[in-house]
Order: sequence, then structure tokens, then C-alpha cells
Amino acid sequence: MITLDCRPIHLTREKFHELCLANPDHRMERTAQGELIIMMPTGGETGNWNCELSGEIYCWNRDTQTGKLFDSSTGFALPKGSDRSPDVSWISLEKWNALTPEQRKGFLPVCPDFVIELLSPTDRWQSGMEKMAEYMDNGCRLGWLIEPKTKRVAIYRPNQEPEILYAPPTLSGEDVLVGLLIDMGFIWEAV
Repeated sequence: MITLDCRPIHLTREKFHELCLANPDHRMERTAQGELIIMMPTGGETGNWNCELSGEIYCWNRDTQTGKLFDSSTGFALPKGSDRSPDVSWISLEKWNALTPEQRKGFLPVCPDFVIELLSPTDRWQSGMEKMAEYMDNGCRLGWLIEPKTKRVAIYRPNQEPEILYAPPTLSGEDVLVGLLIDMGFIWEAV
């Protein structure tokens, strides 16, 4: 991950979107303070774990039909000014249905109800925590920050300090993704 301070050139949301359109092969985010974050592709393990987590949530969502699931390429124009792309994200059908057809085509102008950030070996825990706090500050209802190399998970809920767990056997969707329970053994057994 590379962070560039773009405040001197005033990287607005509109300019950032133009930059993304001109560089479609690069994964980028913009902080509310005007920093540009360029993310490297993940390695095989992290990419596989991301896919496995997404698959579990996809199956749950297909059965419940309560929302829309998004991959790491989806951009969210968060209410407080940043543009982010969580590794896995989900919004309720109510939130999705409130978007216009035009809004659904671009960066979604909402905060996900649920996010996962899965740290690759080169990602920093502190940076992940800051990003998760930003999601919560923008209205996220549940978030998981997962660091495979230390088997550490931070569970984020509104108006609470994150709950830190070590090698939890399962993670629950709680009252946001009701009925979702993911067996985390496929990650913990691999590290």
C-alpha cells in the first residue's frame, strides 16, 4: 500500500473518480483528508481467503435475500468525504432500493452496513483499525478486521470499542447479517 498526500492539489471526489477511470487497472482509495491510497494486489492466500469469506456471505445472502453483496472492486463514496473499497461489503435491500439507477452504476453514495477488511502480510494493523473506525463513523453497523498472520480479529459495532479476539472458531453476522455464522478454521489452519 502506498499513501500519497494529495492535499496540495486538492484531490476532490470528482477528480478522484476521473483518476480511477483513467487508471482502471489500479485499486485506489481516497481519504476524506485528500490522501490517495494505492493498493497492491493481494497474494494467493489472501485472495483465496477473501473469496472464501465472500462465498460464505454470498450463500447466506442468496438464501435470505436481504441485501446486496459487493467485492473489493466496489467503490463507496462515504458520507463524510472519503472513497473506499472494502474487501467484502454488504448493504441492506432497503438501502439498495433507495438508490437511483444512476447511483447504482458509480461509486455507491452510501456506507456499507457490513464490511470485512482482510489484512495481507504487508498491511498494518493500525491502518486497518483506522479504516474500520472510519466505516463506523460513516454509519457501518458491523465490521470485521481480520489479520491472519496473528490470528487476530477486531469486531466493530456502533458506539463501542472494537472487540479483539484471537483465533475465534466462528464469526457471527449478529443482528446485521442475521443467521450468518462463518467457520474461520480455513484461515487459522493455514497459518
